[in-house]
Order: sequence, then structure tokens, then C-alpha cells
Amino acid sequence: MSATADAVVIGAGVIGCSVALELARGGFQVVVVDKAGGPGQGSTSASSAIVRFNYSTLDGVATAWEAFHCWQNWSEQLGLSGGEPVAGYHRAGMVMLDAPPVPGDRARKLFGRLGIPYEDWDADELTRRVPGIDPGRHWPPKRIESEEFWAEPDGVLGALFTPDAGFVEDPLLATANLATAARNQGVRFAFRRTVTGLLRSGSRASGVVLDGGERLSSRVVVNCAGPWSGALNRAFGIGADFTIGVRPMRQEVHEVAAPAGFGPTGPVIADLDLGVYLRPTLGGGLMVGGTEPECDPFEWVDDPDSSNPRATAASFEAKVTRAARRFPGLRVPGRPSGIAALYDVASDWTPIYDRTELDGFYVAIGTSGNQFKNAPVAGRIMATLITEVERGHDHDADPIVFSCAHTPGRIDLGAFSRRRPINAESSGTVMG
Repeated sequence: MSATADAVVIGAGVIGCSVALELARGGFQVVVVDKAGGPGQGSTSASSAIVRFNYSTLDGVATAWEAFHCWQNWSEQLGLSGGEPVAGYHRAGMVMLDAPPVPGDRARKLFGRLGIPYEDWDADELTRRVPGIDPGRHWPPKRIESEEFWAEPDGVLGALFTPDAGFVEDPLLATANLATAARNQGVRFAFRRTVTGLLRSGSRASGVVLDGGERLSSRVVVNCAGPWSGALNRAFGIGADFTIGVRPMRQEVHEVAAPAGFGPTGPVIADLDLGVYLRPTLGGGLMVGGTEPECDPFEWVDDPDSSNPRATAASFEAKVTRAARRFPGLRVPGRPSGIAALYDVASDWTPIYDRTELDGFYVAIGTSGNQFKNAPVAGRIMATLITEVERGHDHDADPIVFSCAHTPGRIDLGAFSRRRPINAESSGTVMG
């Protein structure tokens, strides 16, 4: 491997591979370094890969809507035509049940501004369109061991349905597709290598040091290290002017057999009323994840490398029992199944796509478990930002506005600044 490049990307997850691809398309010679043995083998591989548009800000919604159009035409987006397997997008639709953290009126206004189709469902329409669902209102979410959890509902719920939402079948394959497209643009990958230091020349980054002492010189370094990103910044002395912090958090996703009538093609269900989300699998299963209800403590992790990757009985019982409250026909198995991985959680659950106080050092971090869907656009955002800043643009004083390629949206990249005010409209959960 050459000891020089225009840009070094740290991390070969879905975000890192997308950033590398778009930088290469812009003329950069790129090297991607990752401690794993291949692309997407960190937290990306555990993603539920849901594509939805419900975010708390206009810029977040615009990013997701633009990304949906990329997933719809994935082969064309990546320029792949060699007959290799390509990750499929399944337009299952998404049912967002009414709940205080995700106000329906706000979503309708944002969807209306961007032309995103949606439908309002009352409880009758909900039960007609989603066989087996119980529309009972249980807010706020409660611990399953409490008597209150088993109380009768105090009303019924409606929902906001977005027909274009859905999921990517295989997040690992999607990331491999990005890596293939990046290689086709000349990107080089250094797997099973660890970045141990940052090179500096005067007041800017000038490359990285790898395990074994090898130096890789570059004029740009991009931190896309996922749950390791915060520790990497601290090790490099980066973050003095950040108003937004990042921290790894362990989260589990479980899989059970879907209840009768719940087909493999959907819909995805976001149920903040009970504190779970549900996503079908093509094999007839149902993925059950959590939406960080206040009754459950967050599981922060100090060392991502020591996090337990196995599902636990406590998390399994809590999440699947809540799902069974919504779908009474859902069977709760006696043994836990599923996986655990780490979110790279930002203070307001909104990512940081930005430069830093050190010239030449950039970050695509704080993805908070909700940015897999946005990866195709995140790569373009970062490539645009890096190109303009390296040309001398003062992004801190005059935030770049990103023009979407597939939709009329224009995204104020100041919304993803490291120095932004904390997003007061955030749900404080994976919903963003």
C-alpha cells in the first residue's frame, strides 16, 4: 500500500464506505483503514436498516427523503453492472403510532414542505390495515414487571403512515456494494489495521500512524469510526469547540416469528407508546428493537471492544413482551434470540457531519443508530463539505447548503455542525 493519499477515512462501515466513494468520485485518492476484516463488520452489520422519514428537523427529513431515492435505484446509484449481488430495498411502508415524542402535526408539516406522501389513520383504519394489532393507548411505556404495564389501555391510537418507507434487506451486503463501487473508483482498503496516531503538520492534520508504526500521509483525515469515534477524537486532542458530545451505547435487537397475518413485506411499525419498533424479515420473522423509553436505563459503554455482543434474557423479555402487548397473537419464546451492537450516540441523537478545529480533520460521527438509511447522502454531504472547506470556504461562519440530486430538497449542513445548539425538538431516542 502506498504511504500517501489525498484522504484517509477511518472506518469501513456504511458511512465510511459512502464517504470514501464520494470523495473518490470527486477526484481524491482515498485509503480506508479499518480494524475489522472487511466492510461493514462493525455496528453496521447489526443495523435494522429501516428507511424512514420521521425526523425532528426539516434537514433531517430532507436527508432521509433524498436517501430513499438512492436506495430505490441502488445499482444505478453505485454504477454496479457486473452481475454481483446487490442489496434490495423493500418498500414496506411505515406505521408511526401516535405518541408524544413524535408529534404528528410536526411530521405532517415537514412532509408537506418536501412533498412526502403520507396517510392519516384512525384506530379503525389501523386495525384494518395491520391485521392482529391492538390499537390500545398505554403511554407512557412501563417496565414489564410493574402492575401498570398490564393495566387496561386508556384509549386508542391512530397513526401516520408513509407508504415509501421500508427497509434494506441486508445491511452488510449494502456496505459491501459501497466498497465495491469505491474500489471501482480507485479507493484502497487496509483491513485488520488500526489507526494509533494522528500526524500533524503545523496547524493541520497530515495523515495517520498505523499499528506497527507505518505512517500514511494525507491532506485530509475523516473520522468515521462509529462507536470508537469519540475515543479516537479524545486520543487525537480533537473536540475543544464541540457543543455536541458522542458516546457509545449498547442496544439489542431481537427476532421472533411474526404473528399470524403479519406478512414478510411489512409494514415497519414505530411504537413509542410502548417503547419498541418492529420490522418484518423476508423469512417470516419479526425484528424487535427498542426506542429508548424513559423507564429503561441506557446501557452506556466505556470500551466498545469489551461490549457483550449476545442477546440477554432481560432485554429480550422486555422488548418482545411489549411487542406482544401490541400484537396479542405474538408468541414470546422462552429463550432469547438476537444480537447486540453499539450506537454512536450524539447528545441530541442527531449526527455530526463537519470539519473540526484542526484543519484537515473531519468527522462523520454521532450517527445515533438512525443514519444507516442516510448513508448514501451522508457520503455526498461529507465530500461536498470537505471539498469546499479545503478550497477555503469558512463553513463555521457560512454553513454550506447541500442541493439534493433526486429531490428538490436543500439541506443546511449547519444542522449537523459540531458547534450547533442541542436540538431541542429531538425525541431523545433513536428516532432523532
